[in-house]
Amino acid sequence: MALPFITDWQFYAAAIPAVLLMGISKSGFGSGFGSLAVPLMAMAITVPQAAAIFMPILFVMDVLGVAAFRRHFDFQLIRFLIPLGLVGTVIGTLSFRLLDARLVAGIVGIFTLLFLAQRLAFPPRAASPHPPKWAGALLTVTSGFTSFVSHAGGPPISAYIVPMRLAPIVYTATMAAFFFVINLSKWVPYAWLGLLDLRNLATSLVLLPLAPLGVWVGVRLAHRIQPQLFYRLVYIGMLLTGIKLVWDGFFA
Repeated sequence: MALPFITDWQFYAAAIPAVLLMGISKSGFGSGFGSLAVPLMAMAITVPQAAAIFMPILFVMDVLGVAAFRRHFDFQLIRFLIPLGLVGTVIGTLSFRLLDARLVAGIVGIFTLLFLAQRLAFPPRAASPHPPKWAGALLTVTSGFTSFVSHAGGPPISAYIVPMRLAPIVYTATMAAFFFVINLSKWVPYAWLGLLDLRNLATSLVLLPLAPLGVWVGVRLAHRIQPQLFYRLVYIGMLLTGIKLVWDGFFA
């Protein structure tokens, strides 16, 4: 009798570091590195299957992250972000079967690299204004959409939030709350699209024990890291993410 979960060792060679990266991202470095997780796992399986396997894992990570940073949310920012992110998930649901996930990944990667280039070429000053709300609305809807398609919602929303120069703990807490709601909203559409089958869910359970480990590492780092180093690491994560997404979208 075939086991209900994936048994290929090559899958786990990609999946284990992907889950750890996602956990660290969830609780330590916002969204910088987390968007690498699905593309990394997708080296062994399809992007939709990788996204489905991550669903239960993300739920555990989100709960742990929200619990760890519950005293540091920027509630005003969260109230602005969540409705717009949910609009993006609705768009993702309605267009999922019509989209090529690799093309979406490539487009997200291009915008991630453009944002990073702009930040490095024109670094923000203390008196620099925050990004306009219309840009934040567009980027947040895009984040909800790309999060639905491949859990790659980090780069678009980071392009809006990073220039605000929030304290690392506030940045991480606010992103944890935002993605908790966005990821929770994806369960019913994923089931409706037939992505949450027995094999994917069973594989999620095999990988689930890694979720607390990644979150624990991230929480430890987020409470101790200096803001300047924090944002450098976020930029490195966005650079790696952008390159990987562009490669997957246009060259793989």
